[in-house]
Formats: sequence, structure tokens, C-alpha cells
Amino acid sequence: LLEPNMAITTFPTVENCASIGREKHTVVADMDGTLLKGRSSFPYFALIAFEVGGILRLFFLLLASPIVGILYYFVSESAGIQVLIFATFCGMKISDIESVARAVLPKFYATDLHPESWRVFSACGKRCVLTANPRIMVEAFLKDFLGTDLVLGTEIGTYKGRATGLVLKPGVLVGNDKAGALRKAFGETQPEIGLGDRHTDIPFMELCKEGYIVPPKPEVEAITNDKLPKPIVFHDGRLVQKPTPLMALLIILWIPIGFPLACLRIAAGSLLPMQLVYYAFWALGVRVTVKGNPPPPVKKSSGESGVLFICSHRTLLDPIFLSTALGRPIPAVTYSVSRLSEIISPIKTVRLSRDRATDASMIKKLLEEGDLAICPEGTTCREPFLLRFSAMFAELTDHLVPVAMVNRMSMFHGTTARGWKGMDPFYFFMNPSPAYEVNFLNKLPLELTCSSGKSSHEVANYIQRVIAATLSYECTSFTRKDKYRALAGNDGTVTEKPRLKANKVMGC
Repeated sequence: LLEPNMAITTFPTVENCASIGREKHTVVADMDGTLLKGRSSFPYFALIAFEVGGILRLFFLLLASPIVGILYYFVSESAGIQVLIFATFCGMKISDIESVARAVLPKFYATDLHPESWRVFSACGKRCVLTANPRIMVEAFLKDFLGTDLVLGTEIGTYKGRATGLVLKPGVLVGNDKAGALRKAFGETQPEIGLGDRHTDIPFMELCKEGYIVPPKPEVEAITNDKLPKPIVFHDGRLVQKPTPLMALLIILWIPIGFPLACLRIAAGSLLPMQLVYYAFWALGVRVTVKGNPPPPVKKSSGESGVLFICSHRTLLDPIFLSTALGRPIPAVTYSVSRLSEIISPIKTVRLSRDRATDASMIKKLLEEGDLAICPEGTTCREPFLLRFSAMFAELTDHLVPVAMVNRMSMFHGTTARGWKGMDPFYFFMNPSPAYEVNFLNKLPLELTCSSGKSSHEVANYIQRVIAATLSYECTSFTRKDKYRALAGNDGTVTEKPRLKANKVMGC
């Protein structure tokens, strides 16, 4: 679990295991160091500590890690792992642990899959994972994304819906306890293949017809997302990088610096004239790159309708950076936004009511007053995918300008499905040097608009494809509801609250 030496055995290495004709075979695999390249599970415990317990729980886990290492190497694997489990889980709600395991951990697990182990594991008709990790933290990923049939892991104790931090009998699954769990699950049936990476895996591997060792090769490249049975489109959590002990320490040390810096950046964006925000952001380490030729503002005296900017949706700050790129505030429409974001926003935004006729009338009225921004995906997506575009906007105007937006963050994600959205701008601006790229594409030709006979769906799908091609993203038919059902267990509908006046509301 924590950087063990490779098992010295007579078992052949996994490279020698044939994967053809295994459709009716059963494979039993260890997780850390076997199915995963990484031989340490600390980063995954750290993710749960931070996402559920916050920075203080992560700090507590980091303080406990030297004790974990001493126990693991000099006393027993089981003792070290029990301390790791206690420091991470004690007092947490079981529902919160399950939520992080479903929405956060799969992204990080998926980027660490061992190619040779996966070649063998995926070739077998029945798949079982036998791990010292708590079952509650690995089962969602293994079953939902790898097609695992059976997960045997350490069971944690609970009391009134919270984890006690203790483990249930037979204790942490290492050594002979792994073999015992395998016997209990399979009885007299002997699995065809056993995959492990250390001497404590030998007892369960000896119960299989064939056993193979996965040697430590840090240089081997993990399999890519497209090779998974179910690619990861949606994921949640605030941390961008896997929190190794060093990265966890850097996060803890940076937050007291990063939060005041984020407040300063937000104040600059909110209080300065929009013409100066671009330069203020650069002075404060926020990089804004503008590409393409944005259209000039429409003169009200001309009587023309304003331009509708159709933006890909990366964070709720998209309209802010669109306005920064243009040097003038562009109003935006949104489905929902936190009250805190309303207070600190520098642009005008109007909430959609989800009633088609009402929303269409409101957007037309806003376009008569000038330019407007909309994110037709309805929610953000972190991965290189575009969600389905709502087609209503195409019926309202022929002045459509697609805008391909992309951002870069090195430490924190500026979006969340499970957490408090009011902190989204703070997390984005807490990154040491966050960046946004705003790419203005060509205005849609008149012959490709609804006034030339195209349906609104044809127009929306065309714009989606144009933006996707510009960003090298993939178009999908996923919607806001799909995202929230996957990450938060609901459909993403926000209960309507009394509204503020629509003069200081944050975007999309």
C-alpha cells in the first residue's frame, strides 16, 4: 500500500500472461501497484480528507503520515493502514465518503491504470479486485468504470451514519486475510488468474490456477481515457493534481497566500473599469489570451439587434473573461448562481426561468439593448467534451458569434457540482497563475441561420461542432441533468429563491 518492495517469488511477470481466449476466465487482482501503477494509496486518502474534511483534515493526515510509514515498514502493513484509515475517515459521514468515491476518485484512479495489468484484467469475463483499501472508497470506480464484478476490500466501522475510523473483522485485507476473503467469496472454485505485486499478495495468488507479478515500473505510461469501457466525462472535486505528500504540503502552505491573492484578483475584476481589467489581471498573474476578431459593439442609434455570443462553458467566470477580452461588460443569462457571486459580480446577468416562452421574450429584449452572452450547454464540463447545446438561442437572432473558451488551472478547479458554488471564483483565482483563452470565431453566415430555413437544432449542432473542432474537443449529447445525476445524485435543479435586482449578477 505504501511503496513496498516487489515480491521475490517464482511467479512470472504479467507481461508473460496471455490475454487471448480469456472470456470465460476469472481474474483476481490487487489494486495499488498491480491494477494501478502507483504503489502508494496516500493520494487517494488525501483526496477524501480534503474533499470531505477540508484543509484541516488534510493537515492532520499529513501529520499522521510519518507514524503510518513507521508502523507500515517496521511493525506491520495492517497497523500502518489502520492508522491511515483512522486519520482519514474518523467522524466523516458515510454519505460524504460515498459521494467523493463516486464523483472525485475515479478521475485520479483512471489516470493511473497499469497497461499490462489492464490488458489481462479487461480480457477476462469475470473480474474481481482484492485490496487492502476500504471497499467504500474504491468500489464505485471499479464497478462503474472498469466493469468489475466483485470488490473485496477492508470494511470500515460506522456509528449513526458516520465512520468510526476503525475496521471491521477480519481487519485490513493483507497477507493471509486476503486469501481468507478470496476463499470465502469463491469457495472451492479456483480463479484462473491472480495478479499481485508484493510478498503479501502471495497467499491469495497461490489459490489461483495462474499467478503473475506486476513489477514496479514507474516509467510505464498509464492507459488513456478512451481505452476505458466507460470514458470519464464528468468529475468533481477541487484539486487538479493528485495530492502526493509533497503536493499536499504545498497546498497547505499555499492556501494562506492564495486566498488573499484571490480576493485581490476578484476585487480588481469587480471594481476597476472593464477596459482596465485585462491589464490588472496580467499584473496579478492572471493570463488572458485573446484570439480571433471580435465584432465591434452595436450602436443603439442604428436600431440593429445586438450580437449573441455563444460560449463553450468551462467555469461561471466565462462571461467575465469574455467581457475582459472585449474591454466592455457583456450581460449574460444563466440558470442559477450563488448569492455571493451576485454580490461580487462586475457584469449584469439575468436568470432564466426555464419557461421557454418567458426566457425567449427576455433574451430578445436584452438583445435589443445590445450584445449578450449565453452558454447553451447549461453547465460546465472539465474534460475535452462539449455537452449538448440548447437550441432555443438559435431562434432568437441571426447575429450569432461562437466563442471557444478554455482555461488552465494548476492547483484548484473553479467549478463544483457537490460543493458550495459561491467559492468557485475564489478557488479559480487561488491558482498561482490561472489562464483563460478566449477565441472569437467567425460570425455565423446568414445562410446557416434559422431565417434561411435551418432548424434551431441544426444551427445549435453546427455551432457545437465548430467550437469542438476549434478546441479539438468531442461533441456529446450529455446534458446538465446527466452531469448532476452522475456527480451529485440529483438533476441539478436549483430551488428558486427571492431574486436580487438584475444589475449585479455573476455569469453562467
